[in-house]
Amino acid sequence: MEIAITGTGIVSAFGADVGQFHRRMLGGETAIKRSPWADEVPGRDAWQAIAEGFNPADWMDRRIEEGTDLFAQFSLAAAEQAINQAALGALDPLRTAVVNGTSIGGARAVMKAQYALDTDGVDAMPRKTQIQIWPNMAAAQIAMRYDLHGPSLTVTTACASSLDAIGTAAHMIERGDADVAITGGTEGGISLAGGGRDGDFVPMLFHSANVYGMEAPASDPNRAMLPFDVKRSGIVVGEGAAMLVLERADHARARGANILGYLRGYGSLADGFHPSSPEPSGIWEARAIELALADAGMAAGDVDALIAHATGTPKGDTAEIRAINKIHAGRGLPVSSIKGHIGHSGASSGVMAVISGLMGMEIDRFGHIANTDEPDPEADFEIIHGQPKHLRYQSLQVNAFGFGGQNASVVVTRN
Repeated sequence: MEIAITGTGIVSAFGADVGQFHRRMLGGETAIKRSPWADEVPGRDAWQAIAEGFNPADWMDRRIEEGTDLFAQFSLAAAEQAINQAALGALDPLRTAVVNGTSIGGARAVMKAQYALDTDGVDAMPRKTQIQIWPNMAAAQIAMRYDLHGPSLTVTTACASSLDAIGTAAHMIERGDADVAITGGTEGGISLAGGGRDGDFVPMLFHSANVYGMEAPASDPNRAMLPFDVKRSGIVVGEGAAMLVLERADHARARGANILGYLRGYGSLADGFHPSSPEPSGIWEARAIELALADAGMAAGDVDALIAHATGTPKGDTAEIRAINKIHAGRGLPVSSIKGHIGHSGASSGVMAVISGLMGMEIDRFGHIANTDEPDPEADFEIIHGQPKHLRYQSLQVNAFGFGGQNASVVVTRN
């Protein structure tokens, strides 16, 4: 596989700008803050990583804002950035695909409409609820904005969604179904845009992760999410979107594009073990890693660095450590995760990691895991923590593993 990456865009807890996102990551910042609903449960320390500076009016007109939930708004903003960076000019409407990943789609719009119905009756429901809720609306809004009539798909594979989306888009280009793809993933917030409460409305999703035992019981936001740390105890929910522009390599070269890197390999499969816990030995996560390497025509030793899924959960991180050990053990492979910085942004987390890795390649600095200070000794690789690592790396593997046993991995290279 040789698919050129020519554009990147992001909305994250570090802002709606790729350069700012990467600078703040390298600076060791943590965007995890007190949740807007932290007072709803006495004695509970509640943390979130919210895209606080996001204003939909900066990216779309009022009509589009009223007809979309946050997940689609995030995608429109990230796609605009990626398309502008790619400098494609007029997009070919028949040869441009849109492939987006999301897990919860417009869940906030559903919850808010139900709340309005229950509290104030049917006339209080937002009139455009019906078109806000569908998971395909992020991809659809991108296609409508740019008048595109090529393939438009939405992938819903939990936290693996964005890697599955970019892998699907790359294979479309390989097959000749498109020359260009706008692709990535998005996870809509549960607060208002910018991170505030919406009156007395308390979204059910604020409580659900905690009730299920997923969240860390930390009293300090800098200890709330500790990927690959022996003290890890759970996740912090994040939000945002990230998008790439992918092109046929010859298409990108012919137009003199600035090629940021290449997508070389993609692997995806079912863990088939449990709705929320991975198979403990990591065997199927390891198989996804192997499939991505095989698709890239590369051996494990050809990979210079890896950004792990690494959500900071005891079971999840243990399985991934064992999976990485199976494939990459014994050679000091540098491994990191972005989630200590920005929480777990769900479906968008995989492509956010790809963007972080691509930007690090440009300046020979590989990002570290924020706040982790006692790496799990079971890891037979180098867990990068404390500060970024000066590293000239030409190839990178990125993992994303989701509920339901959705295992995905990709390989990207500088050249």
